[in-house]
Amino acid sequence: MGLLSHRVERSELKPGDHIYTWRAAYSYSHHGIYVGGSKVVHFTTKKEAGTAGLDSAVAMSSLISGGSPECPTFPDCGFQLPESGVILTCVDCFLRDGSLHGFEYGVPPAVFLAKLRGGTCTTAASDPPDAVVHRAMYLLQNGFGSYDVFENNCEDFALYCKTGLILPSEAGIGRSGQAASAVGVPLAALFSTPFRLMSGGPLGMFAVTAGMYCAGRYITDIGVRKDVVKIEVENLSAHLGWRRAKAEEESVKKQQQPGKVVVTRLLPLKRKRGCDLQLQPVK
Repeated sequence: MGLLSHRVERSELKPGDHIYTWRAAYSYSHHGIYVGGSKVVHFTTKKEAGTAGLDSAVAMSSLISGGSPECPTFPDCGFQLPESGVILTCVDCFLRDGSLHGFEYGVPPAVFLAKLRGGTCTTAASDPPDAVVHRAMYLLQNGFGSYDVFENNCEDFALYCKTGLILPSEAGIGRSGQAASAVGVPLAALFSTPFRLMSGGPLGMFAVTAGMYCAGRYITDIGVRKDVVKIEVENLSAHLGWRRAKAEEESVKKQQQPGKVVVTRLLPLKRKRGCDLQLQPVK
């Protein structure tokens, strides 16, 4: 267990493990769920006609996530349903010559705060491996909504598969530790400015900024937040559709002005007959 991340060997992998690999000189990481048989289910941008999804936490990097169509080992590597961002690849194509790391669950607060980078661990506990694999394979066939760098990215997908926890639509930022870190760095620098002026010296300034950055990461961790809810994977599509419809409705209200009518069409929600959405507050 390192301060930056937790590197593991392939021989240590077990079905249900949350794994990730660093991309673009450690600027971001790509996450997925190992489901056994040297296969990984992970979340990307939606597949367009004739292209593969993008795995980037910074989508404009234009790095291809999925396995190559000529994957020499597994013919089904790169399986991805149309209009879905969830993809199945082999470990080799997932890593793309990168190193293999394991995401840690149930870490003590002191260990969480000691990590130099977000998106490597959480204080939340993981569900049993069979439940994790079930969620990942179910979402491979049913999708995980639209990819969003800050609110619904590859780390959010893996965290949901491991814990079943979802944030309400009003949260504004997903469960991703990477997203929290990306937002936390500039905010820590901004809000710590008055304290840095009183700290005296570069060392004191660094300590204040680092402290606020770590505190910001901690309070946004899904193991600490009180606004998360546990949702069964079979009900997740209804929840995601509800969030999307509500977001579009709020967007319309903001655009409307007195004397001006804005007409929009909300996408129909795909929901199983007789399936009621049940939210289970996390105690």
